[in-house]
Amino acid sequence: MAVRVLVVDDSRFFRRRVEEILATDPQITVIGTAENGVEAIDKVTRLKPDVVTMDIEMPVMDGITAVRRIMASHPTPILMFSSLTTDGAQATLDALEAGALDFLPKKFEDISKNREEASKVLCARVRQLGVRKQFGVLRRPVAAPTRSVNKTVLAPKNANAVQLVAPKRESAPQQTARILQPGALSKFSVLAIGTSTGGPIALQEVLNKLPREFPIPIVLVQHMPATFTTAFATRLDRLCNIEVKEARDGDQLKPGLALLAPGGVQMVIERYGTGGVVRIKPATAEQVYKPCVDVTFTSLAKLFPGKVFSVVLTGMGADGREGVRLIKKDGGLSWIQNEETCVVYGMPGAVAEAGLADQSLSLADIGSQLAAGV
Repeated sequence: MAVRVLVVDDSRFFRRRVEEILATDPQITVIGTAENGVEAIDKVTRLKPDVVTMDIEMPVMDGITAVRRIMASHPTPILMFSSLTTDGAQATLDALEAGALDFLPKKFEDISKNREEASKVLCARVRQLGVRKQFGVLRRPVAAPTRSVNKTVLAPKNANAVQLVAPKRESAPQQTARILQPGALSKFSVLAIGTSTGGPIALQEVLNKLPREFPIPIVLVQHMPATFTTAFATRLDRLCNIEVKEARDGDQLKPGLALLAPGGVQMVIERYGTGGVVRIKPATAEQVYKPCVDVTFTSLAKLFPGKVFSVVLTGMGADGREGVRLIKKDGGLSWIQNEETCVVYGMPGAVAEAGLADQSLSLADIGSQLAAGV
């Protein structure tokens, strides 16, 4: 079944360009276009697309407001087009929090210098998001209660933000038995988390459940442009009990501190006394992901043999599989996000298919299970 797409942008030229690219894929059909958020909401209601591509800045109604209202009334996978600027990063993160599932640069040359390759990336993202809608696993979550932490008082910004859940959990939610016993994390030197498509919200969900006194360092790798990672780390730090910061060369690993790999480069961890220190390396031309989960996980496997706790969350592709293989070789632990709650099961699925996953857990359970091991 072809993925049915609604293209939303105030620029006629850009709408036509997106239509032409999507038309090259026989598995995708553009069923309509809209030039502002109000028109988008109307056409989502009438046409019921599998995927919406959405601009952020539009007249009449902006893309973020439109995302929020679409997710409240007709939950639909939404792919945002974003400018690679600081303001664009903030707006894109707001759109993801409002319920959008993924984003791509609006300038296709920022996706790839090769026009054909950029077109393939766009089509692949749309197909993957369309599969989620066709399987019928989108719903609105119940709003979390307001909570207070030492940094600030926080309330959920958007109770309508979309989550992906297993249909069976809709009618019969179950409590997952404790996997880690109290103190279990003390045998590990680091918690390493890798993710891509759907990762910003997934990471927020996991890290939000970790206590301030989390006993080991945390290393985060999220496929994200260089202009986005600073804003993303700042947002996570504001929302979580633990400290989160964008990693810089020379940062030392510390318990309760989560270091996010900066975009556009590679992050490796090297020996520093009995612990580790961040080294930022230039990415090579042949490296597809910048940052790359495999690069960081491999460095951790070498530095802390048998003492790396790895988690692979939602994401397209297979990045992380080979790093997890090395982690497991020396006795490390590997958890993955289960297929039902992933935006894209590619990365966790690759780990599972290789027989490397010790546990496959729902997104809602991963953070609480980690917290149980403190």
